[in-house]
Amino acid sequence: MTTEKTVLRSPLGILATATATHGTGRSEGATGKTANADIPLPRLPGFVESVFSPLAYEVSRQCLTERPGDGSRTAVVLATLMGDTTTADLASRRMVSGRVHNPLLFMQATANAVLGYTSQEFGITGQTFSLSALDDPLAELLAMADLLLEDPELDRVLVLGVELGGSERLAAAYRELAADSGRPVPDLPATAGLAAAVLLGRPGGEAPVPVSVRSAEAYDADDTGAAGHPGSIQGLFDLAAAHRRLLRDGGSHLLVTEPRSPAFMLTAGAEARNETENHAHQ
Repeated sequence: MTTEKTVLRSPLGILATATATHGTGRSEGATGKTANADIPLPRLPGFVESVFSPLAYEVSRQCLTERPGDGSRTAVVLATLMGDTTTADLASRRMVSGRVHNPLLFMQATANAVLGYTSQEFGITGQTFSLSALDDPLAELLAMADLLLEDPELDRVLVLGVELGGSERLAAAYRELAADSGRPVPDLPATAGLAAAVLLGRPGGEAPVPVSVRSAEAYDADDTGAAGHPGSIQGLFDLAAAHRRLLRDGGSHLLVTEPRSPAFMLTAGAEARNETENHAHQ
């Protein structure tokens, strides 16, 4: 079966990508550290107990330090289905047990809190958003970046996704979502966390674009394997892996994250430059 879907109205340039995992059990392989091996949890002042904000900040930091730019012309978008459930659960348990309310926990339970910290650290004064995506966070983030970059006052959009393992309450919520959608239940350990970020710009801008991404015209939905669990950010990890491979080897890569999801074509080298020039003359 062939399905046609369009997410991006015009190509986006991939300026940098980053991934980070903690507590998943992934370790260094025989040939050294893998791209998705667990990292020590970064210390983040003002954020305690949960891996959500430290991981979100870490992938943002990697992208923004690899490709520094004008913070006044940068926007940030965070996708997370459930948010910082570790902190929310801790605050709830403290309240039920009659302990004194901790305002720090209330602050960091809001997903936007880490975006504010990141913006302060890197001088970002563009728009910041957080969104919850059930089916395909990657497509939602790319579409949001495409829309934001129509603003002539923006040059770059940092998009990121965060996903946590969690408590029995979170597991119950996932089971209910999985029952309604037919998707599997995630199997992350309770203390684990995943994060991935992509720094995007518009081809034709001042920064060189070694890899670009555009919507693919069509794809075969029967050949994409099983659907991921609700809100899975695996698509961001797949895009980051494809980006690293294209930087090393060149060429192109068709990225289809799961059945019935939009497809994206990543191109590197001369093809990416051609897309940049074509867009600049539109």
